[in-house]
Amino acid sequence: MRWFITQFVRLLFLCALAPLMMAASAQAVVLEGVGHASIHNDDLASARAEARNAAMRDLALQYEAQVSTSDTMENGVLTESSMRLASSARARNVKVIDEHRSGNLLRVTVRGDISAGSASCGGAESGRLKKRVAVTGFPILYPDQARVGRIDDAGEILPQHLQQGLRESGNLQVFSATTSRLFPDLLNAPTIQKNDNRLTNVIQLAREMGVQFVVTGVIRDIGVADPAAWGSSVLDRMQRSIGAADMRRRFAVDVVVLDGFSGSPIYQQRFETAADWNAGPGSSSGFGSEGFRKTQYGEAVAGVVGDMAQVVTDALACQPFMARVTRVDGQLVTLDSGATAGLRPGDELHLYRSARYFDSLGGTPELSDSQINVTLNNVHPDFSNGRMPQVGGQVNIQRDDIAIIW
Repeated sequence: MRWFITQFVRLLFLCALAPLMMAASAQAVVLEGVGHASIHNDDLASARAEARNAAMRDLALQYEAQVSTSDTMENGVLTESSMRLASSARARNVKVIDEHRSGNLLRVTVRGDISAGSASCGGAESGRLKKRVAVTGFPILYPDQARVGRIDDAGEILPQHLQQGLRESGNLQVFSATTSRLFPDLLNAPTIQKNDNRLTNVIQLAREMGVQFVVTGVIRDIGVADPAAWGSSVLDRMQRSIGAADMRRRFAVDVVVLDGFSGSPIYQQRFETAADWNAGPGSSSGFGSEGFRKTQYGEAVAGVVGDMAQVVTDALACQPFMARVTRVDGQLVTLDSGATAGLRPGDELHLYRSARYFDSLGGTPELSDSQINVTLNNVHPDFSNGRMPQVGGQVNIQRDDIAIIW
């Protein structure tokens, strides 16, 4: 009997422990990966980078791998067969724990915390980093529409609510620029270009604020369906009280996400809704007031702003992480992003040259692959520095070039 009770208690303990073990397995696990590379022309730095990348792939495939096959049949005969091996794992705190050279063969062993990556981005390394985003003001196309309910502050309060939603996602560093207005022509924004082929002055704003992306927009419509329904006569009030008046109010906003390095739009969408404007006289005194939030219209707008935040977060999730080079001293490279963005010692970023030409100095800078990586050694909250295998002057890496993690 005692043996039975002991086994029964053990079974209960295992049943209680099983969910915890499953939850733990979904979190990061520590694994080691091994990669090999051949050394050509005594170029140890390139071989080391290649072997480390191979070790990283080994780490990811150990944690989680998907195998897909594709067969082509013609007249019942197999003419082509292919297999694809992929992983959506994500690695953090990766360190090189061993390096061994045997002749022209280099072996590198790394250790890191491996967890499930983002399926939508295929486990992109940039998904673990927090990109910097600035949110500007959303000017109202027709300001007269804001008179009903005195919501003329919508151009500043709406982007503030959007900022809060973006911060709550935890994947972005969000900066406020709600007093800035990017588009001089609201009716055609953002399709009208300036003489220098830039859509707006977004490049200047992004550089001043040190951000990678700028989120902006235009409030297209906040008008009521029937302005006559809001009259002050006894008849108007009676019609509103019995539901005979059309009390609907429209809400339409264009949201645009712009790349801060080129000024080009990478995402654009219009959000629309409509609901009853059932605010009592004097109960609403602003777009963010309690009286506004309690209206059916305010609740509908809040839902749309939540959708906007989610869509912008998803649009930026698969974008590469980019940091500006602020200083080059020999082999030492300093970047304008650091620990607050998620960068860690040992991270490798690919360096791209940023070039402008005399016939288009105000145009979009062109990026060219330098075929050089920088490995971070020191990471501070807002900046970091590391070393590249060659002197900056030899490969023409200089201030204002770009470091990228894909």
